[in-house]
Amino acid sequence: MDVSDKQAEPADEDSARLHQLGYAQELRRTMSTFSNFAVSFTIISILSGCLTLYGFGMKTGGPAAMIWGWPLVGLFVILVGLGMAEVCSSYPTAGGLYYWAAKLAPRNGAAWSWFTGWFNLIGQIAVTAGIDFGAALFLNAFLDLQFGFEATPGHTILLLGIILVIHGLLNTFGVKIVALLNSISVWWHLVGVLVIVGVLIVVPDKHQDASFVFGEFVNKTGWASPVYVFLLGLLVAQYTLTGYDASAHMTEETKNAAKAGPRGIINSILVSLVAGWILLIGLTFAIQDYDGAVGSETGVPPAQIFIDATGETTGKFLLLICIGAQLFCGMASVTANSRMIYAFARDGAIPGSKFWHRINKRTQTPTNAVWLAAGGALLLALPYLWSATAYAAVTSIAVVGLYVAYVIPVFLRVRKGDDFEPGPWNLGRWGKLVGTVATVWVCFIFVLFMLPQGSPVTIDSFNYTPIAFLVVLGGAAVWWFASARKWFTGPKVQGSEAELAAVEKELKELG
Repeated sequence: MDVSDKQAEPADEDSARLHQLGYAQELRRTMSTFSNFAVSFTIISILSGCLTLYGFGMKTGGPAAMIWGWPLVGLFVILVGLGMAEVCSSYPTAGGLYYWAAKLAPRNGAAWSWFTGWFNLIGQIAVTAGIDFGAALFLNAFLDLQFGFEATPGHTILLLGIILVIHGLLNTFGVKIVALLNSISVWWHLVGVLVIVGVLIVVPDKHQDASFVFGEFVNKTGWASPVYVFLLGLLVAQYTLTGYDASAHMTEETKNAAKAGPRGIINSILVSLVAGWILLIGLTFAIQDYDGAVGSETGVPPAQIFIDATGETTGKFLLLICIGAQLFCGMASVTANSRMIYAFARDGAIPGSKFWHRINKRTQTPTNAVWLAAGGALLLALPYLWSATAYAAVTSIAVVGLYVAYVIPVFLRVRKGDDFEPGPWNLGRWGKLVGTVATVWVCFIFVLFMLPQGSPVTIDSFNYTPIAFLVVLGGAAVWWFASARKWFTGPKVQGSEAELAAVEKELKELG
């Protein structure tokens, strides 16, 4: 992992590149290479994604699907990340994916940009909802065990609302405190995984054997096809390994952005892959009562596994480690989400763009965008009040939305071929092959995670991912053809060099 800033270029060179891309340096550029990596690593959060969907994985393929699905998915995620990192190096701007799409499209750049942005927007809001919803589930389980605060949908949604408000407030105070907490989060995750796995190795009187951990296939979905069930189980890994586009969205606040952004993307994936696999294997070896964990009254199978394996006191302690990591993760997700909203609104693509683009002059952070990110996440999670499968649907929305947005600029870079102008971090002659394989994989998972996850299909088991996309992207499409195609030209240029300098001078004087 390269987290050194020794070769960082002066901030004015970063600002000069940002001017070439058409924007003023409105955000405060204080983040190091490590801080940029930390945001993406924190959002991936193996202690959030792996564990909050572990119960889903126990039903859709069980240990075999989770343990072998992790490296399988990881291979393709690395390819997607490599393709994104190369483009990020060429265009280090907070707009990220939708900006890249506009610049790489051979024609109709505005349309490519528009739909990439909307895929990214719904994916970002969904991943924020999924992360903080998972934190609320785990927190509710702890409060139930410790104080008898019953784990009900109403209580979970209440806790989700409180968590989102806290994350909104933290992000309102500015980038420095968030950067500090993200740096702490990296070590919390790495040490936390070591502590959890270490305890699960040493404390339990018995463990599952290797044939169970690496070969036991469990199907509690109602579907007859083991292949289909195994593929559904890939959601555990694919959902966990999302959010690394945060490194791109934070580039306007990062020093040496053309190199630090790509490194943040790739390093966050690689470290998460290794640590996440260790966590999954350690947790699965420690299972004492499989059916008991699946049917846990807390609704959080890992919590039951902790308690069965180590006793109630130690189990609660391990649960608190997970909750802490998930809260760090949700905070970072709100950060990245707000930067995407800020950039998209800067280019007029969101209703009420002037309001959502507004910068807090004191902290130089997009405060209004922060609260849109938090509020949108709460709305997306509300169906859990009447649908037990809502969490899996939210994670599917996050995967589909984010990965389509991830791969569109990668696909356009492949189409551009030798006309692509690489940045200082690039794949050389491997760029086309990497981008092609990544595109095929994302097309596959786009279809897969729209499909029903349980049989028979009822109102309780229905996967509402297609409906959510139809509503949001259908609305975006109607808006595009009815109006936006006449005025949305893609990322806007804020002004001449002198005008950009004037904006920066005003912010500096006010700050």
